[in-house]
Parts: sequence; structure tokens; C-alpha cells
Amino acid sequence: MKYDFLIVGAGFAGSVLAERIANQLNKRVLIIEKRNHIGGNAYDEYDEHGVLVHRYGPHIFHTNDKKVVDYLSNFTEWYEYQHKVLAYSNNEYFPIPINRTTINKVFNKNFNYDYEVEQFIEGMREDRNPIKNSEDIIVNQVGYKLFEKFFLHYTKKQWNLEPKYLSPSVCGRIKFRINNDDRYFEDNYQIMPKDGFTKMFENMLINKNIELKLGVDYKDLIKTINFDFIIYTGPIDYFFDYKYGRLTYRSIKFEFKNFYKESYQPTSVINFVDADVPFTRVTEYKKITNQKINSTTISYEFPNSSDEPYYPILIDSNLSKLKLYLNEAGKISNLILCGRLAEFRYYDMHQVVARALNIFENRIRKLF
Repeated sequence: MKYDFLIVGAGFAGSVLAERIANQLNKRVLIIEKRNHIGGNAYDEYDEHGVLVHRYGPHIFHTNDKKVVDYLSNFTEWYEYQHKVLAYSNNEYFPIPINRTTINKVFNKNFNYDYEVEQFIEGMREDRNPIKNSEDIIVNQVGYKLFEKFFLHYTKKQWNLEPKYLSPSVCGRIKFRINNDDRYFEDNYQIMPKDGFTKMFENMLINKNIELKLGVDYKDLIKTINFDFIIYTGPIDYFFDYKYGRLTYRSIKFEFKNFYKESYQPTSVINFVDADVPFTRVTEYKKITNQKINSTTISYEFPNSSDEPYYPILIDSNLSKLKLYLNEAGKISNLILCGRLAEFRYYDMHQVVARALNIFENRIRKLF
């Protein structure tokens, strides 16, 4: 069988590109996915208790990009969902991102107006210039005490590195607020697929031009496949057989537990920010999916460096190797890299979709 495109990986990057190529260009696509399911880390399924869980941790869709929403709306209906997160420290809950409520509780204040919080924080923040790392960006915003309480230990657990060794983008993604807004995101679109992410992916990949092989490593098959172009969404260092050394990633071990009770915790996600707690987050999934069911399933997250690669660690040693790998990739005329692992960049879901759509319009479409 001759394929126009071999796509490695059936997550957002691979699935969006497969759908566009098959439907818009009428070209034949073979997707090879090493896991036994589609959807990448956004994969969800009903557990043995009937609870819809995200097998790789909570995936919350949010964006300001209407084009991304319009595109994905071809494959799913939506429901609105405002994500809220609490930090748990010393037997107390605090809103995250840090807001006026958080400030009042930590410092035993009773601020009622934005300007009061602004003036208070101005007296605590340190002027770090230039911003070189994740410690700098937070201390520059809110001062060292709040950084230490909510970011230092949590980040070290998550990345096995102190924030001062990480790119500013790692801790700088969530902004400090002076008001009482306790939503985790501020995007215009905060929505979730009505029937789950996996169903959305299934709808995306319904096309006679798309063939799917699950549970196999593409390297075991590639010599037997006749294709013109390859779209690769896996780890870039693996593609080149670690020629310049391994890039380092953080992974997460998930432990799921079910309880025969209506509710387990006050919000869907609790961040455990103290150093003496071994896990980083606990997620209660029915609070995300709005399921009406008489039990509830939670997951504990234990970060590590030995399981599936999830998060690229953005440190200088990795970025130096990445340049070498990207240079190698540039020499392969029929290779297209797309996604978090292939490009070694931290993308949210909507950013991966936007990236895939951009690659399709500005690179792939021009091939034909």
C-alpha cells in the first residue's frame, strides 16, 4: 500500500494533520501510534465505576483562538466549564492563581479594593531585572514569601529542579491577580467536549483515507511502508536515535482511587504545595465532566523522570542539544515535525491545534 503521508502519533498534532490531509487534500494517510489508543495525553475513558476519567491527568480546554474552537466544533459539541484550583498548605486552602482572597488569607488582611492589594504587593515584590528564570518572574510579581509558599516546593516536586534553574515560561504562565477572580483561566472560550476528548478524536479520524495502527512502534514498521512524507510528533531525540544525547523530560505516575461518596474535595483540582507531601495534585474528575453519579474517582500525581515523556525540561543543556536535532531535521526534505515532544516546546492543547492547522495551511497544502 502506498501512502502520501506517514504520521507518527495520534494525539492532537497527528490527528489534526491527518484529518486535514485526508479531508482537504484527499490524500492517503497512515497513522502509527505506539499506545493502544488515540488521543495522546488527552485520552479519556470510563473507568470500572462508570466515571469518565482523563488517564493522563486533567485536560482543560481553554483558548482565545476562535479559529481553533470553530475547527474542533466540527467534531464535538461543548459544555462550558470554568476551571478552579485550590492550593493546599498547612491544612488550609488558598485560591490559585494568587488573587485578593489568597493575599487576605495568607497575610490576615481584609483588603476590599484592587488598589489596596496592588500597594501591598508593591511593597513585597523584588525588582528582578532581567528576568532570567522562573524564580525571577514570580518574585518580581509578588515577592519571595508568596513565591516560597506556593511555587518553590511545588515546582521542585514537579520538575525536580528549583525554579531558578527553569525558564521563566514554566512558572510565568499563570498570572497574579489583584481582584477576587478565582478562575484558573481568563480565556474567552473555557469549554469541554460534550462526550469527552476520545469521542472527539474518533470523529476527527473518520475517513476512508485514514488508516490507523495502534500499539506498535513506528520504527518496527517504517522499512516496510511506502510513503512520500513523514509527520513526526514523538520525541525528537528518539527520531534521531539519541545521536546528540537524550533530551530530558518530566513524567507523572497516576494513582486512581474511587470513593462511594458524592464529593471528595472542594474543587476539581487541588495543588499540594508543601514539600513534605510526595504528590503534586489531586484531581476529582466528575467535577470537570459534570457527571451525575453516586461515586467519585480521583487521581494522585507523582512526578518522576522514568515514565512516559510528558513535559520538556527547558534548561540550557537541553536547548543546546535541541538545536543540533533541529538542524538534522532541516536536512530531511520530507520530514515535518509538530507537537510538544517533536518540537520540544510546552504547548497547551489549543496551541498544538493552532500549530497543526498552521503547518497544514502554510507548508503541507503548498506541496500539492
